Amino acid sequence: MKKLGLTIFFDSFALMLLGLIIVMSASSTYSVFKFDSVFHLFESHLVKVFFGIGAIVLFASIPYEYYRPISKHLMVLTVFLLIVTLLFAPNIKGAGRWLNIGITTIQPADIARLVLVLHLSLLLEDKANVLDSYRHGFIYLFIWIIAISGLILLQPNISSGIMLIIISLTLIYAGGAKFKHIFFSFILSGIFIGLIAMLFSHSRSRIFSFVSSIINGGDLNFQVKQALYSLGSGGIFGVGIGNSMQSNLFLPEAYGDFIFAILGEETGLIGSIFVLFAYMILLVTGIMVAKKARDKFGQMLAFGITISIVLYAFINVGVTTGVLPTTGLPLPFISYGGTSLIFLCISVGILINIAFTNHQRQKGVVYVPDSKPVNGMNS
Repeated sequence: MKKLGLTIFFDSFALMLLGLIIVMSASSTYSVFKFDSVFHLFESHLVKVFFGIGAIVLFASIPYEYYRPISKHLMVLTVFLLIVTLLFAPNIKGAGRWLNIGITTIQPADIARLVLVLHLSLLLEDKANVLDSYRHGFIYLFIWIIAISGLILLQPNISSGIMLIIISLTLIYAGGAKFKHIFFSFILSGIFIGLIAMLFSHSRSRIFSFVSSIINGGDLNFQVKQALYSLGSGGIFGVGIGNSMQSNLFLPEAYGDFIFAILGEETGLIGSIFVLFAYMILLVTGIMVAKKARDKFGQMLAFGITISIVLYAFINVGVTTGVLPTTGLPLPFISYGGTSLIFLCISVGILINIAFTNHQRQKGVVYVPDSKPVNGMNS
């Protein structure tokens, strides 16, 4: 378990280090144009990476059992933040997702993802004996999912809301819920999301353009088209770090949501496969930590954190390559970001602590009387 924790740390660190290099390359032209400094966005991202590494170390040292008694309080605080965001966040590009707290701005949706996974993990442990019952067990978890994701969808932040529902239902199924309950909830959520998506012009146009490009051979989204040009230019070995043409204001969000295209252009197929392999390492090690955990709370929390990170990564790659509709989801650890990166690092710190704590338990160093043994996850 200790080796798994160290593997997760160094894997995440390597992705962040690569992210620093690609952000520097992808943001330099825009930084000069917007801020009259080639290093402006890079320096901002560098500070966040340092804070992120500190967050990993800090939360890796906090026993994950400490989150049990404060889990519900964190959920209530998260709901409050999302309501405040919905009411008072400034409208940027048709959505109010960012909340100014004075010293910085935060995106509560990123906070909600971790907190919801944490609280659902605790509920899966507490309600393990009644989870088979939709009315007496499952519904209590699903209410939290709808409450959190609904507030995010109304911002509107359709992609984050959808991801939250998918991650949550996957976690609940792994925790022992019946498939028919998951399926019914997924259909219900899909109808709810579809209705909300149709209310907002930008989400509606993205969906229609994506469907049109598949059915009628319509033109691809401009960003996706530029991203494909970027990926295609990279070839096998790439054009070299700093030599991207698409980052010269041709590809919007080159240092953010579409950074994988710049990575593919500069490092080629080899670099792209390396990054995907790094996420696969994180997936495998995270699931191994979950399987080896001695209590269900730790097991579910490790699984939920792992799935939430890796799923975001592969959805981002799917969007960049035109396989999925354009969203607004960053590439974990690599894209330029603030709240997203910090809470990713907090999540990784918690995952590492689960690995380290259970390693100590195996050696008989730690004994936690309140933890509940588990028989394993759904296969």
